[in-house]
Amino acid sequence: MARARHGVRGEERRAEILRTALEVIAERGYRGATLGAVAERVGLTQQGVLHYFPTKEALLIAVLEERDAWDTGGTAGRRERSDPPWPLSGFATLVEYNTMRPGIVQTFSALLGESVTEGHPARDYFRERYAYVREGLADTLRAEFGERLPSGLTPEQAAPLIIAVMDGLQYQWLLDPDAVDMPAAFRSLLAVLEHGA
Repeated sequence: MARARHGVRGEERRAEILRTALEVIAERGYRGATLGAVAERVGLTQQGVLHYFPTKEALLIAVLEERDAWDTGGTAGRRERSDPPWPLSGFATLVEYNTMRPGIVQTFSALLGESVTEGHPARDYFRERYAYVREGLADTLRAEFGERLPSGLTPEQAAPLIIAVMDGLQYQWLLDPDAVDMPAAFRSLLAVLEHGA
C-alpha cells in the first residue's frame, strides 16, 4: 500500500513539474528557461527535477506531449489507423478551446518558432507531429468530402493549408487578441472548404 501511495505522489509531482515547466517556458522561452527556475517554483532542487526528467530536453518533450494529450483526450495527437478520424468540427472546437488557455498557446507557439533552428531539441518532435497531424487531418477531410474537396483540392493538398491557418491564427491572436477572433476566422475557413470559393 505504501508503494502505491508513493507512486501516486510521484505522478502528482511529475504533473506539477510539467505544469510549472510550461509556465516557465511561456515566460522565458525554452532557451531562457532553466531547470533551476522550474525546481525553485515546485520546491525541489535541480537534482530533484532531474529525478523525474533526466535532462532539460526530456522535460521539454514531456511538456509538448502533455499539451498534445490535453488537446486530444490523452492520445497525444497520435491515433491508430483503425481509429475513426476526428470530425472537422472537432478542429473548430479545439481552436475555440485554445482561446481559453493563452499561456499554453503561447508556450506552444514560442517552442514551435524556436524549433526551426538547427539543433533545437524539439525540432524532431515538431517535424514528426506535423507529419501525423497532416495525415490525420487528410483522413478527416477524406471522411467528410471524399477524394476531392469542393475547391478541387485533395485531402493531402488541403491538410497543410488548414494547419497553416490554425497556427498562423494563433500567432496573430497572441499578438492582438482584440483584433483577431480566432474561432470565427477558423469557422470562415471551414465554410470555404465546405462550400468552395
